[in-house]
Amino acid sequence: MKIEEVRHLRIEELHVELERLRRHLFDLRAQAVTEKLENPHQLKAARKDIARVLTVMHERGETNIEQHQHRLEARAARSGG
Repeated sequence: MKIEEVRHLRIEELHVELERLRRHLFDLRAQAVTEKLENPHQLKAARKDIARVLTVMHERGETNIEQHQHRLEARAARSGG
């Protein structure tokens, strides 16, 4: 994901994208542990994508990012998704 693509997203979309990227990184780490990860460079790319999203959020003055993420996770858990 390029920084231009990230900058075009609304703040709610950034939160959703951050959650998606963090889950993807978790999955990649699990694959790395079980030695099923074909391309180890995916880990680095996922971390960079997360950093890009966080950078744009900070540039926009977004605060309490982690608290917002926890609320999204709780909402997803309640809805079964």
